[in-house]
Amino acid sequence: MAGFGIRTVGVLIDWGIASVIARGLFGVPLPFSQPPASGGQGFVVLAVFGVMHLLLVGTVGFTIGHRIMGLQVRSLGGSGRVLPVQALARTVLLCMFIPAVVWDRDGRGLHDKAPGTVIVRTR
Repeated sequence: MAGFGIRTVGVLIDWGIASVIARGLFGVPLPFSQPPASGGQGFVVLAVFGVMHLLLVGTVGFTIGHRIMGLQVRSLGGSGRVLPVQALARTVLLCMFIPAVVWDRDGRGLHDKAPGTVIVRTR
């Protein structure tokens, strides 16, 4: 299983990519820019982040940040391939943030425990 630090770097890469996409498509200011994002603009970045996760984890098993860091999301049951319903549950819980920062002794967050997934190192 992948450690907390490497998973955090992967998420930050994905958030940065989502921010750039939200900037390009919807004109949302980039993080730390002046003026900062206001009102619902922060949720636009979150929505882009969520769509990225849902599509990428649900199809290839990793996001761009995961791939750069050598990580993959796998299902604990069956073939190891993440099912669409697992990807959906994982993405919704990840976007809620709190389940992602509450984890057990194994280091799996609630966003991984509930859908029966785990993040592993591939290299």
